[in-house]
Amino acid sequence: MKEINIFCFGFGQVAKNFIKKLSTENYKLNLSVTSRSESSKKTSNGIEYNNYLFDDKKFDRDLLIKLNQATHILISIPPINKEDIVLKNFSEFIKSSKVKWITYLSSTSVYGDHKGEWVNESSETNPFTDKGLARLESENSWISFAKNNELPIQIFRLSGIYSNEKNTLSRLKSSEVNIINKTDHYFSRIHVVDIANFLFASIFKFKSGEIYNLADDKPSSSEEIILYAAKLLGIKNVKKIEVDEIKSEMLKNFYKESKKVSNEKIKDYFNYKLKFPSYVEGLSYIRDNFIKF
Repeated sequence: MKEINIFCFGFGQVAKNFIKKLSTENYKLNLSVTSRSESSKKTSNGIEYNNYLFDDKKFDRDLLIKLNQATHILISIPPINKEDIVLKNFSEFIKSSKVKWITYLSSTSVYGDHKGEWVNESSETNPFTDKGLARLESENSWISFAKNNELPIQIFRLSGIYSNEKNTLSRLKSSEVNIINKTDHYFSRIHVVDIANFLFASIFKFKSGEIYNLADDKPSSSEEIILYAAKLLGIKNVKKIEVDEIKSEMLKNFYKESKKVSNEKIKDYFNYKLKFPSYVEGLSYIRDNFIKF
């Protein structure tokens, strides 16, 4: 059985699915993670791990021992107050660790608005939201930090994430979804299982300094996805509202950006075929396996 020492800054759905993937591939895991909850021993999918308290104000210093032993570090904590709190608190300790694989999970929000056109890793990054600006700043900080200290780094720019638990179908069943009346608005998404599979593939074919977009093959409008999900559930009428009726500031910003995210680079490099190449396969699978009527 292969053994891996892995440290996850943040332990949300992407990190958990990655760890689950490692477990199913018969890795013996020495896993430590951070969260905002008090330090403790925990279990996820039958995997025991050390959870250490870490927020933007304090952290459990016992985690430094595990961080120093880590060969793989995954960072999924977003910037807080426009600052990368992992680099702020742990850069000196990461320098002296045994790490040979660092992955920073960023966002395709760094591209900003491209008027519905395709973007790839060479496209202009022109974010205008606070989230996008902070993400781009963190990316640049991690790249500089790794280069200056001869450390291995790769950046994954994630599109909108959905999963078997969190998806348009479950939101529709809870009446949390409206169709937004916005023409020519495109965005990309990816199932969390495909993200986990890409992370796993990168363990064996790691190339430091690279940036990859993670998206499926079919950028679409939110209306298109919602109508397909409604069809799967037999829902005939979904409320349609105008953009200026949106109450959430985050959702308003979402509709200010339109782009189609290319995944060609990451699929070609890792020679990977998506399990869920579009929302059609992804939502159909979720409806058939996880939705209770």
